[in-house]
Amino acid sequence: MQNKLQLLSCAACLFPLAGAQAQQRPNIIVILTDDMGYSDLGCYGGTIDTPNLDALAANGLHYMQFYNTARSCPSRASLLTGLHPHQTGVGHMVDRDDKEDGYRGDLNRSCVTLGEVMRATGYETYAVGKWHVAMHRGPQGPKHNWPLQRGFDHFYGTIMGGGSFYDPASLCRGNDFITPENDPLYRPEEFYYTNAITDNALAFLTQREDRTDRPFFMYMAYTAAHWPMQVPEEDIEPFRGRFDEGWDEIRRQKYADMVARGIIDPAWVLSEDETVRPWDKVENREFELRCMEVYAGMVANMDRNVGRMVSYLRETGQLDNTVIIYLHDNGGCAEPMERGREAFTVHVPDNGNLDPMAPDELQTRLIPYKTRDGRPMRRGQVMPGGADTYVAYGKGWAYASNTPFREYKHWVHEGGIATPLIVHWPAGITAAGQMRWRPGQLTDIMATCVELSGAEYPEHYDGNAIIPYEGKSLVPTFETDDPSDERYLYWEHEGNRAVRSGKWKLVYKARDGYNKDIPPDMWELYDMEADRTETRDLAQAYPEKVRELAARWEEFAVRCKVKPWKQ
Repeated sequence: MQNKLQLLSCAACLFPLAGAQAQQRPNIIVILTDDMGYSDLGCYGGTIDTPNLDALAANGLHYMQFYNTARSCPSRASLLTGLHPHQTGVGHMVDRDDKEDGYRGDLNRSCVTLGEVMRATGYETYAVGKWHVAMHRGPQGPKHNWPLQRGFDHFYGTIMGGGSFYDPASLCRGNDFITPENDPLYRPEEFYYTNAITDNALAFLTQREDRTDRPFFMYMAYTAAHWPMQVPEEDIEPFRGRFDEGWDEIRRQKYADMVARGIIDPAWVLSEDETVRPWDKVENREFELRCMEVYAGMVANMDRNVGRMVSYLRETGQLDNTVIIYLHDNGGCAEPMERGREAFTVHVPDNGNLDPMAPDELQTRLIPYKTRDGRPMRRGQVMPGGADTYVAYGKGWAYASNTPFREYKHWVHEGGIATPLIVHWPAGITAAGQMRWRPGQLTDIMATCVELSGAEYPEHYDGNAIIPYEGKSLVPTFETDDPSDERYLYWEHEGNRAVRSGKWKLVYKARDGYNKDIPPDMWELYDMEADRTETRDLAQAYPEKVRELAARWEEFAVRCKVKPWKQ
């Protein structure tokens, strides 16, 4: 049962605009989900029930060649700022300073966030969910890059990048750490983080109902479906038996369905990964099936929460003039997370115990050693789902999530960077249900929000020179597509690197350390029109194209602070 919430009054309105002008500008909600594959959603060929997101796509637009940056915090840094992640200082992971400007692990002051830009043009700004673009040093640590210090009027969520869905580490309201048991404003009968994100987002919006002439910008960053695989049992039940055929057959079925629906070109051969064990060779199938059933339950739960937000907007008359943008932070996650081991319990530290946690006792661990009620945390091959389990869904299911593409989270082949992108705006999009094939990437979200809001992107902010955003607005595509756009798109993460222009994509998979340059003959070249699944390397056939695109990537690497490489 969802609790009715009462939240503190918001701060005084900044930069107020006349009511008529404010009403003409749309509200904007950006929804980002975590560790999901390109073909997980039903509207992108998936076998998981996602009726609410499917409805947004059917009544809006779905983009078929949109890209993230292959990893959680770099993607968030890019989405929030309109820059490539290294330009913001988050070229790798947060919470570690790797001694070069592109790898400081903390947002720098040469960028502005969507919160800062939208608030300056009169929007009320909200962030709910996963932040993961700032240093986390506990209650006494610095908070200069937390949401309230980077343009958001209100925040409920987590600063760190992961954790238990029943007791998430670094849970905060505003600038204050809280627990599911001591939050003065939100104590549901059963805490589950995906539900909590939506509950608090709805509470924030409900509180502003007497001043709806001022538009709002909301950043909703769900942690679903990042490990650990945890969700209430009622969300798992509908998927029992759904995946019994195993990942190989599910990939074949998804591929055929995606071809039939025009999601992928039949010329694109279904990719293969010889490192994934064939389903008929899998031994502990009961465990593997349970992992996927829980994962599906997490996705379905997230979809239902998106539906709750849409229902609220419809009931309050705000849906027509609200732009909803939905996408993923990286591809399906193949990280093993010790799932190959026999069941074991997490080590209890020397100063720890298995007593129930006090209401004010903060959860500080990404992987807790116990639940809030004192049960030991179990890992390895344990049946996931409950609060006392901490398991990933595994490479085989990530292989299925990324159908038909190659590779996974971390890598910049298509399986690591291809994301669904859904844009829904009844008042501004008449081409409902259409696909868009213009290639784009996360930097485009800032450009889009600037155009939609009429904001002026600053050259200076708080005394700091600001790097111009790198993206291209999606607004022109709301009516017509332009798949022939030959702009350059760039990627680098952990030495994996790529550049795309038009139909050509040059890509490299790092093998033995990544802070080094590579010779031209180590690049792979693919024709994205004929072979987006990257099965036919054309590098030897087109050496001039390889040299041309490699030179472009080098220019990007220096300009955007990929180089100097991290120490």
